[in-house]
Amino acid sequence: MNVHDTEKIAGVLRGEGYAFTDRPEDAALIILNTCSIREKAEHKFLSRLGYFRRLKRKRPGLQIVVSGCIAQQEGEKFLIDNKDVDFTFGPQNIVKLPELILRDKRKAAVEENPALAETDLPAIRNDGTRAWVNIMYGCNNFCSYCVVPHTRGRERSRPTDSILNEIKTLSDEGYKEVTLLGQNVNSYRDPKNVTASFAQLLKSVNAIQGIERVRFITSHPKDLSPELICAIRDLEKVCEHIHLPLQSGSSRILSLMNRKYSYAQYLDKITELRRHIPGISITSDIITGFPTETGDDHEETLAALKEIEFDGIFAFKYSKRRYTRASEMEGQLGEDIKSDRLKTILELQDVITDKINRRLKGQTTEIIVEGESSSDTNHWTGRTRTNKIVNFTPDEKINKGMLITVSITNSFRHSLEGRPD
Repeated sequence: MNVHDTEKIAGVLRGEGYAFTDRPEDAALIILNTCSIREKAEHKFLSRLGYFRRLKRKRPGLQIVVSGCIAQQEGEKFLIDNKDVDFTFGPQNIVKLPELILRDKRKAAVEENPALAETDLPAIRNDGTRAWVNIMYGCNNFCSYCVVPHTRGRERSRPTDSILNEIKTLSDEGYKEVTLLGQNVNSYRDPKNVTASFAQLLKSVNAIQGIERVRFITSHPKDLSPELICAIRDLEKVCEHIHLPLQSGSSRILSLMNRKYSYAQYLDKITELRRHIPGISITSDIITGFPTETGDDHEETLAALKEIEFDGIFAFKYSKRRYTRASEMEGQLGEDIKSDRLKTILELQDVITDKINRRLKGQTTEIIVEGESSSDTNHWTGRTRTNKIVNFTPDEKINKGMLITVSITNSFRHSLEGRPD
């Protein structure tokens, strides 16, 4: 979400005559687009801000701007505490960037923007093959650990016709793959026709000529419907991969997280996905060390990983976030316990991912070519429909965006190696 916000910020700035520089020392304007989902992200931001603050003291004309979720959370207080920052704006107020640049006084633009879902902003995308497309903004779920409803506001869906027009333009520009973005895409509803579901939107996107693949993130398990499962199964451009955050294998912890499903209910969804879509790749998020999490709760999460066998996970230590209910809960765990549990989770998942990837050796699969490998000049990189990276040596002229067939010759934890057929 933040990556695509940055593309929009760049698009708005280009309309104001700005161009990129790779050297901060040459910049007239530096924007730090921030995330506050975890404490580590905030620490990285503050470190970077310290460097730019020293740069500004050498060049007083430099404008330093903070955007994103930290800006939204802190508001005017951030400007009071950080005199070197010229202004801030939250995720809902990118459209106000030109006005803020011209202001003589410092301002925090963090107010609600009711027109956000109806405002189409330009974006500078550099990939040329794959594009992010917002279909909705905000979140209504209020998971007890999460700041998103406080930083991105209430849930608002974009009109279907606006989304489809953007994707048709991307197709005309040569893009082959789109990823539909939302905090909970499953709850998408066309504001002009509230009976139009996310599955129906997928059907419309699937019909756009030139687009070869359609992905989406993120799905909330409580809203994963039979209609959506059938859409993934039946629509030929919708990829066989879903990111479905579990967060914990303990139903007690899931209740404290306000996730609105039990582990048994989540497992039922996984069973239905695999029954309808054999071979689907399923990835997930895990939070360990949530307040009051016991050793037994942790063991239930390990058991869930063994039972489900995700293709991959993003696992994090619980991070205390302001404005969230979990931050005020009793039973906050120490960092040593959280670190030990995270290590155990990651080690187990590494074994599972290795096993799943080894099964792919000898199989033939379609990939979309993404370009030359960043780590090996002799290799190119592609991605399977199940969202696995494949490195290969081209045996003929290859271009980004091409769909080719490869045989998987080797497997690694985070990638595969293939040979073009």
